[in-house]
Amino acid sequence: MSAVSLPPSPGRAPAAPAGPTGPRRPGPLARFGQPVVALGAVALLLGVPFWLILATASKPHAEALDPDLSAPSRWQLGENVATVVQDGHMVSAFLGSLLVMVPSVLVVLVLGSMASWVLARRATRPLAVVYALCISGIVLPPAVVTIVLLLRQLGLAGTAVGMIGVYCGMYLSTVIFFVTGFVRTIPTELEEAARVDGAGPVRVFFQIVFPLLRPVLATATILICLYIWNDVFYALFVIGGRIDTLPLNLYQVASSGLYLQNWELIFAYIVVMSLPLLVVFALAQRRIISGVTGGAVK
Repeated sequence: MSAVSLPPSPGRAPAAPAGPTGPRRPGPLARFGQPVVALGAVALLLGVPFWLILATASKPHAEALDPDLSAPSRWQLGENVATVVQDGHMVSAFLGSLLVMVPSVLVVLVLGSMASWVLARRATRPLAVVYALCISGIVLPPAVVTIVLLLRQLGLAGTAVGMIGVYCGMYLSTVIFFVTGFVRTIPTELEEAARVDGAGPVRVFFQIVFPLLRPVLATATILICLYIWNDVFYALFVIGGRIDTLPLNLYQVASSGLYLQNWELIFAYIVVMSLPLLVVFALAQRRIISGVTGGAVK
């Protein structure tokens, strides 16, 4: 029996034919306005402080008495930097920063990577509790008074070894947090093949696993170097007055009156102190981004 089409009822318009539906394309204002607003906000939040530091560090003393965003009438950044390096004892402070930073970073990376490998490969409930305790150091602030008293009992107060131990305890959680997720993305077949060839756990880690951790270790290295390089709070209580680091030296010369009201010298010191990390960050930018996303995306 053939179907019979009924005429539309009176007073009702015929239904429009159904067409393909899809997401509405944003207008030109949305397509171009949002990136412009985002870039403008970034430029405002980051560009203004950078310009304030650079402009003040390049001004003569009379213009830098009241720091503002105006450009210097005569750029003398080189002269201010030379004065800072000569009168501020930056070379010895730079060596002091390297003395506590380099061993701390190396110890934290090696121990944190080894602990992360064990925590990632042995998924048991006790180790899950251990992992939670290990990464709790990220949110729990260290007790400064307890640290200083403990170092005095051990005879390590005011020494580079004591400061290295404090930094290792503080930033081991950061390495474990980053590396554990990355280790889970490494195929276990690589380790099993090495064990079949007779390799022990130490050889498997250092020859198979550790080289594959370079992207995430680059990220952790930059973060830890940034924390240690700019640290003045913990260094002041542990090694203050015995070993000079760049932030400690800046604090001492600024508070002693050498740079009092000499804002051009203080900002020039900050520029020089920031250059090493800026260079390292620019060279390792791709590895840092791949290390941050590696453990989360794969």
